[in-house]
Amino acid sequence: MAVIKAAILGFGTVGQGIYHILNEKREELRQKLGVELEVAKIVVRDTSRERVAGTQHLLTDNIDDVFAEPGLQVVFEAIVNEEPAYSYLKRAIENRCHVITANKVMFAKRGMELQELAKTNGVFVGYEATVAGGVPIIKTMKNILLVNDVSRIQGILNGTTNYMLTKMRQENLRYDEALAEAQNLGYAEADPFNDVSGQDAFKKLMILSDLAFDEQPDWSEVEVVGIDTLTEEDLAAAKEQGLRYRHVAEVEKDASGKIIARVAPLLVNAEHPLYPIDDVFNAVAMETNYIGTLTVTGPGAGMYPTASVMVEDYAEIIGKRAGFTVTI
Repeated sequence: MAVIKAAILGFGTVGQGIYHILNEKREELRQKLGVELEVAKIVVRDTSRERVAGTQHLLTDNIDDVFAEPGLQVVFEAIVNEEPAYSYLKRAIENRCHVITANKVMFAKRGMELQELAKTNGVFVGYEATVAGGVPIIKTMKNILLVNDVSRIQGILNGTTNYMLTKMRQENLRYDEALAEAQNLGYAEADPFNDVSGQDAFKKLMILSDLAFDEQPDWSEVEVVGIDTLTEEDLAAAKEQGLRYRHVAEVEKDASGKIIARVAPLLVNAEHPLYPIDDVFNAVAMETNYIGTLTVTGPGAGMYPTASVMVEDYAEIIGKRAGFTVTI
């Protein structure tokens, strides 16, 4: 049986989730794909700390060790910032490795570039995990776009802010109380700026814009408003009227062909597809010419939702190379 060697770049929550799923699903993946997957290297900053038992021999802090590994074919990337993630993935593609990423910050800016490079080198780029965690929005959109045109996308793309707005509405919590609860539960970082300001949702929206329209709006023209602009009075007034605030990221192509985007709190009524989406769930509503409005929803973050879609990307890539379709 053929052996496929893989590397995991970054071994935090998502990286560990990838490792666990690959091990737990090893036999099933072997039967469905007809190959054996071997994690050959794991790149970390501190090799002295074994995060998962039995992985010490796989750890390295030198990316050169990864590309020196004979037979390396797949690179899973779960690093936080644009660099060194972009440089690592560019090098992986140039070494004719398939790459699978969860890095929305990097991919929003450099994703199209990486995909073009991948085409040149005959490899694939999996990026389902860059948007909405466990929600299969990238696969869904790719399938829809084979026949349909998407004219508008509206999404709840950040589970932290959705959780906070849910608690503020249901339990009348103040903004600071809802944030503290989200942090205690691990939904929000110690520094929650990217979530509550809308920057996290904005990066994800730009990835969806690339996919739907083959371009992004001028970033400087996109209004990005956080949920910290909402007051307790705003939420109370909305509740009395049977309305709900959602932190919505939206992008559309206007009649002139210009791409327009915005991220901001939006009041929605019970008829709106994002109205029932509560807690840490994400959702994306797409307006299409043939299907109409289609909404996809699911958990937006976490070790296993994010890691599982990365492993699914791997299965899809290997399935394409072998000429068949795989679901896990």
